[in-house]
Amino acid sequence: MAHWRGFTAMAADPPLVIESAQGCFLHTQDGRRLFDGVSNLWCNVHGHSHPEIIAAIQDQVRRVSHITTLGMTADVTEALATRLADITPGDLGHVFFSSDGSSAVEAALKMAFQYWNQKQNPRPEKTRFLTLGKAYHGDTTGSVSLGGIDLFHRLFAPLLFSCLRVPPPCTYRLPEGVDVGDALQHYGDAIHDLIRRHHHELAGVVMEPLVQGAAGMVTHPPGLLARVRQWCDEYDVLLIADEVATGFCKTGRLFACQHEAVTPDILCLGKGLSGGTLPLAATLAGPKVFSAFLGKASENRQFFHGHTFGGNPTAAAAALASLDLIERQDTSRVAFEKAQLLRRQLASLESHPYVGDIRGRGLMIGIEIVFNREKKQSFAPEHRIGYKICQAAIARGFWLRPLGDVIVVMPAPVADPDDLTRLAIAIGESIEEVTRHPNMYASSEHARGATMAGGAS
Repeated sequence: MAHWRGFTAMAADPPLVIESAQGCFLHTQDGRRLFDGVSNLWCNVHGHSHPEIIAAIQDQVRRVSHITTLGMTADVTEALATRLADITPGDLGHVFFSSDGSSAVEAALKMAFQYWNQKQNPRPEKTRFLTLGKAYHGDTTGSVSLGGIDLFHRLFAPLLFSCLRVPPPCTYRLPEGVDVGDALQHYGDAIHDLIRRHHHELAGVVMEPLVQGAAGMVTHPPGLLARVRQWCDEYDVLLIADEVATGFCKTGRLFACQHEAVTPDILCLGKGLSGGTLPLAATLAGPKVFSAFLGKASENRQFFHGHTFGGNPTAAAAALASLDLIERQDTSRVAFEKAQLLRRQLASLESHPYVGDIRGRGLMIGIEIVFNREKKQSFAPEHRIGYKICQAAIARGFWLRPLGDVIVVMPAPVADPDDLTRLAIAIGESIEEVTRHPNMYASSEHARGATMAGGAS
C-alpha cells in the first residue's frame, strides 16, 4: 500500500484505479467505463483530456516547463495574471499564484494580516477572522483554523488559531421559528452583530459565496453575500471570498460573486483554474490591499510568502487554454442550461420519502438523504447511507462521492444532456435500492437531528 491517500480509510476497500479518461468518462484498470459525476472533485471544466489544453501544455513544456517567480517570471504566467485581472469582478488587479486551494486561502490570511500591519494607518490589533459554521477552506494549518467541520478538524485543535464563527446560513435546516422567508434576515442579523461588536479586531470575513461545498452543499439565502460586503465596507473589515469550489462556471456564472455584483477585497481561486488538468491556484487582491505591500527592498514591505511552483508556466498555459475555451464556448451559459436540465430530471426525487432536500446553485447540487423527512432526521452515521448510494451508482456506471449522507452531484458543464438524464435516473435508482428496506435502519430512530455533512465515505 505505497500510495497513502488523503481523507481515505486506508484499511477499507481498494480504490478505483483509473488508467485513462476522455470527456466526462473515466476508464478503470479493470475495464469499467464510469461517468464522472463530480468532475473529479469539482475541478474538471471541459472534460478530461481536452485536445486544446493538451496542446497548450505540450507547447509550453517544449519552451520551458518551470521557472521560479522569485526574481523572475515567465511570459505565460504574466499573461495569465493579466487575464485573471481582466475577468474577475471589479478591480482585483493583483494576482499571487500558488498550487492548490488550501494554499490560496493560506496566502489570503497572511496577506490580510500583513495588510493591517503595513497600511498607511496601521491597525495591528486587527488579527482575527470571522467565518461561517461548517466552513471548509482547506487543510493547511491556517485554512483548517477557519474550518468548522468537526469531523475534519477536531484532532488538530491544539495547533489552530481561534475564529469568530456564526451558524451556517443553511436554508434547509433552519432554527426553530425561522422559515425560509426569514432566513436572510436571521442569518444576516447574526453576522452583522458579530462584525459590529468585533470590527476593531477583525482582519477579515472569510466565506464561500452562495454555497458551502464541503459542508454538504449548504446553500445561503440570496442576498446574504451582498449584505456582508456592505457591512465589511461600513466597519472597515476585509471581505475574503473563497471561490476555490464555486469559481469557473459551476454556479452558472464565471464567479459566484457575480450573482450579487460583489467584489471582494481578496479572492481565492483553484480547482477549475487550469480546467482541472494541473495544480494551480491564485489569490487576487485589489489596489487597496496591494498598495500596503509597495516599497523599496530596504523597507521590507514585500509579501513574506511564496511557493516553489507558484505560477508554474506549464500550469499557466493550461489555464490560459481553459479560459479561451470558457470564453469561446460561453461555458457559463452552457453550465446554467445544463443545470436547469439536470434539476428538472432530479425533480421527481423531491417527493421521495428519504430525500430531505435537493439544494445548491447551478451545477453544484447536494441531495440530502434523511431517515425522517418531517423531522429532517438523519440516518445513524454507522449505516453510511450516502456511501452505499454512491457505491450503487458506481455499479450503474456513474462515479459519485458523498459528503456524509449528502450525495454530491457536480458534473462538468460539457456533459452531454443524455448522460445527465441517465445520471439522474441512476441516482434515483441507487437511492431506491439502498433505502428499499427501512427496517434495516431502525436504529436511525435515534439519529441526530442534523446531518453529518463532512466525512466523504
